[in-house]
Amino acid sequence: MISKEKLEGYLIKLSLSFHEASPGTWVVSDREKGLENLLVQLSEPLVILRIQVMQVPASRREQFFEELLRLNATDMIHGAYAVDGKNVLIIDTLEADTMDLEEFEASIDAIGLALAQHYRPLSRYRAKK
Repeated sequence: MISKEKLEGYLIKLSLSFHEASPGTWVVSDREKGLENLLVQLSEPLVILRIQVMQVPASRREQFFEELLRLNATDMIHGAYAVDGKNVLIIDTLEADTMDLEEFEASIDAIGLALAQHYRPLSRYRAKK
């Protein structure tokens, strides 16, 4: 089992900017890795990572959801796209008992990579301002 202190130690070892939002929940913001408001939550027996990507678009929803499913199947190394209310997220769950620093770092890196690589294809669905 991973302790709160050990998980926080991982965040420090990875040189990530973070703050504890509530007991067992941290908010990571690291522009170099392309991460803004990545939530890391220790919820035994899991460590949950989630980040908001965008709002669900009002139009072309069927195409949009098909695009997300395609990306989940072909391009996601860790985690998956998910929908929570009106928000599109990337979420990953790691088993707290066996998670080590390398697995945690790989998950964070994969989320940052997905955000960077998928920005252009998903931006076609963003509301124009």
